[in-house]
Amino acid sequence: MKIDYLKLEKKINFKFKNRNLLIKSLTHKSFDKINNNEKIEFLGDRVLGLIIAKKLLEIYPDEKEGILDKKYASLVNKKTCLEIAKSVNLQNYISVFNPKNKSVIIEDKVISDSCEALIGAIYLDRGFNFTEKIILNLWKEKIKESVITQVDAKTKLQEFSLKKFKKLPIYKTISDTGPRHKPIFRVAVKLQNTKFYNGDGKSKKEAEQNAALFCLNDNLTL
Repeated sequence: MKIDYLKLEKKINFKFKNRNLLIKSLTHKSFDKINNNEKIEFLGDRVLGLIIAKKLLEIYPDEKEGILDKKYASLVNKKTCLEIAKSVNLQNYISVFNPKNKSVIIEDKVISDSCEALIGAIYLDRGFNFTEKIILNLWKEKIKESVITQVDAKTKLQEFSLKKFKKLPIYKTISDTGPRHKPIFRVAVKLQNTKFYNGDGKSKKEAEQNAALFCLNDNLTL
C-alpha cells in the first residue's frame, strides 16, 4: 500500500527538501534493518528536549529548577509524544514489517519513537529554527497545560520557610463549621516571626492551601 507522505507534510505544515529523510524517519527496523529510524530518533529526542527546555526558560524565567524539571518531563515523555503523533495520525505513515500487506496495529512505543525520529528528520532537512517552529506549533496546547505541574502553595511555603528560617511553617485548625454535608474549614499558618494567616475551604486541605497562599503573598519579599 502506497503511503501518501504529502498528506502528512500538510498536516504538520512542513515540506521536506529531502523526502528521503521523511521516509527514513518513519521506517521501523522491522521493515528495513539498515535504513531505519533508530539513529534519527536518537537525534530527534535531543532536539525536542533542547527546544522545550529553551521555551520553558522563556515562559518561566524566574521559576525554580525543580518545577521546570517537572514541566519539562511532562512535555517530552513518551506519552506526550504519542499523543502529539496521534493528533496528526502519524501511525498511518509508519512502515513496519507486514508481509501479507494487511492492516496492522502499530505499537504505541513505535509511534512515539517515530514522532521523535520525525523531529530529527526536520532538523536535518532545515535546521534548528524550522524545527523549533514546528515543535512549538504541535506542542502549543501541551505547553499551556504544563501549568498543571506547578508546585502548590503549601509546598512553596514550606520550601520558602526552610530556606529562610530553617523551620517548617506552623499550621493550626481554627474552626470547622457548617453542616456535615457542607463544612467550612478555617486553618491558620505562620512562619517564624510572622503573624498567623487564615484560609477557608471546603476541606482542611483546601483551607491550608489558601492560608499558605495568603502567607506567601505577604512574605515572599522578606
